[in-house]
Amino acid sequence: MTLALGMIEVYGVPAALEAGDAMCKAARVTLVGYENTDLGRITVLIRGNVGEVNVAVAAGLEAVLRVNGGELLSNHIIPRPHENLEYVLPIHHSGNVEQFNADIRFPPPLSA
Repeated sequence: MTLALGMIEVYGVPAALEAGDAMCKAARVTLVGYENTDLGRITVLIRGNVGEVNVAVAAGLEAVLRVNGGELLSNHIIPRPHENLEYVLPIHHSGNVEQFNADIRFPPPLSA
């Protein structure tokens, strides 16, 4: 079964952490990770069943607005990502979620 992919892009670490926390608390989803694209733009990636991802993303969007200075840039849900995405992007989901239980490390931005 292919799991949906949910994404929320925000400005700043506090907004990204709040979105990820809210999404994981709101529904049965797996936090895949955080992608720092550039200049403080961070995308939070989750996986799960389509209905759960819809609920989680909605909760994450509300949570970002509660962060002082938090700014929502974009969001999107892909219900059944093509199998190529499973291998190209860091979104693979398996029964062993220990790989997602690592310290959060935000890579440096692409440009300064």
